[in-house]
Amino acid sequence: MPDLANYRPCVGMMLLNKDGLVFIGRRKKHRPEIKIPGYEWQMPQGGIDADEDPYEAARRELYEEINVSSVRLLAEAPGWYTYDVPQESAQTAWNGRFRGQRQKWFALRFEGDDREIDITAPAGVEHPEFDAWRWEKMDRLAELVVPFKRQVYERVAETFRHLAQ
Repeated sequence: MPDLANYRPCVGMMLLNKDGLVFIGRRKKHRPEIKIPGYEWQMPQGGIDADEDPYEAARRELYEEINVSSVRLLAEAPGWYTYDVPQESAQTAWNGRFRGQRQKWFALRFEGDDREIDITAPAGVEHPEFDAWRWEKMDRLAELVVPFKRQVYERVAETFRHLAQ
């Protein structure tokens, strides 16, 4: 088990629509950690503030990244999942403080209309995370994400697979 102090605490959100499809967003091109064409897609994720409850962080991040608040909690992953980022990205993103991220994942049912989703100006955020989005089958998620996150996405899909039915 890795030393969790070396991993930035984060949350990840698997947002499922009524058809069991998962929201994925395409990361904006200015992100330094995205260097492999075709692997720009990911589920929403974000940092946990000091003394913030992980589920509250998930709801906050979902609102900040895609403007969505019409959700219902379906499940929480039983533990924390970690991944290492390429060393040059860790040096840039976190000044060498962390080697990767540890994530608490939540599965949420989207109960709103697709018009609620706004990636261009979500919740007044100055720099949006995504420049495109779509609903995707859960079994395709791991092949669309950057390779260093693939193992986490496989675990998340396995954990929440029953919710796509």
